[in-house]
Amino acid sequence: MDVLALEAKSQNGAEAEKKPTPKPKPKPQKKTKRIVYFEVEIVDLKTKEKLLLLDKVEPTATVLDIKALFHKSYPKWYPARQSLHLDPKAKSLRDEEVLQTLPVGTTASFYFSDLGPQLTWGTVFLAECVGPLILYLMFYFRLPFIYSPKYDFTTSKHWVVHLACMCHSFHYIKRILETLFVHRISHGTMPLRNIFKNCGYYWCSAAWMAYYINHPLYTPPYYGLQQVNTGLYIFLFCQVGNFSIHIALRNLKSQGSKVKKIPYPTKNPFTWIFWLVSCPNYTYELGSWIGFTVMTQCVPVAFFTFVAFVQMTVWAKGKHRSYLKEFRDYPTLRSSILPFIL
Repeated sequence: MDVLALEAKSQNGAEAEKKPTPKPKPKPQKKTKRIVYFEVEIVDLKTKEKLLLLDKVEPTATVLDIKALFHKSYPKWYPARQSLHLDPKAKSLRDEEVLQTLPVGTTASFYFSDLGPQLTWGTVFLAECVGPLILYLMFYFRLPFIYSPKYDFTTSKHWVVHLACMCHSFHYIKRILETLFVHRISHGTMPLRNIFKNCGYYWCSAAWMAYYINHPLYTPPYYGLQQVNTGLYIFLFCQVGNFSIHIALRNLKSQGSKVKKIPYPTKNPFTWIFWLVSCPNYTYELGSWIGFTVMTQCVPVAFFTFVAFVQMTVWAKGKHRSYLKEFRDYPTLRSSILPFIL
């Protein structure tokens, strides 16, 4: 019986081995998402003439991508020179805005305006700084045709005149080096026509104050060495503070990043003013020129300091409003440029 049972068992095992294994069912193919392409029409803002029709534009395309496509058809209008609007009276679109997030249908119309020839902000900053540096030195060395011929290439007998030249040169050399190695400029370009306005302001102001400070008839400050040293200490303190703020702002975001963050004080004591103001770089800049005014006791310097204060206040208020709009948790204690005042 045992032998017969074993034989039957082996036969059943053989039959089981002969049975084919079932094939796995093929997995159903995933349905590919259908991409809805956009049709983009670019119209001249002034003449309302249709300039270009872009077909099959991807929904993830940015405004900068559309500018690049437009540039291929119109090489003279490079992306930095273009301004695109959804409506003739609307604001210009930002380069990073995505097509599918804009309030348009699959057929979108963009209004184009020409911003004119552009310059990089770095070039503008360098031009603004190099001019005053050279002009001031021309007056300091009393080149011909500036003062009376008998004073050509002479030097002043007052120590404060030489000190003022060193401080003025230091300020603009510092700005040049910061432009080259520190600043990360978020705005790419500015219209070429603006450089004449910007440079005219800085160059003429530098020439005006240099003419009087280096004039042969210049008289030193009323309170003498004590006033000069006080102005010098204020100037140097604020210059170090201004540089410290620029370093802190540089470290706030990486190269090429457009993510905005709230600036906070660091371990550097010069940055602790961030607890009180939104734009301490302007606060320190103002302090530097106040120190220079005290040191030289010169009316053109005082006038330049006042005008600079008004302009920097406008910039600081705009930046402060931008911070409040973008960040709900922005510190409420901060003022724009002057703690608790402005």
